[in-house]
Amino acid sequence: LLISPSLNNASFLEQLEELEKMFQEDHYPDNEKRREIAAVVGVTPQRIMVWFQNRRAKWRKTEKLNVKGNKKCPTSSA
Repeated sequence: LLISPSLNNASFLEQLEELEKMFQEDHYPDNEKRREIAAVVGVTPQRIMVWFQNRRAKWRKTEKLNVKGNKKCPTSSA
C-alpha cells in the first residue's frame, strides 16, 4: 500500500484498520468489492488487490506456524 507523503500516520493507521476489517469479512474480495474498498481507503483498486494478496500470504504463513506449534507441543491426556 503506497501512501502519499502528505498523509499522516493517523490516516495510514485508519486505512490499515479499514483494510484489516475488510480482510476479516472476506479474504477474496471480487472486482466490485475492491473498487468499493479503494474508494473508502483512497487508493487504487490495484493497490487493494496487491494488499489482499500480501495479507493472505501473511495469514497463510501465520496459520502454518500455528499448526506446527500445536504439533510440537502435544497435550497428553494421562
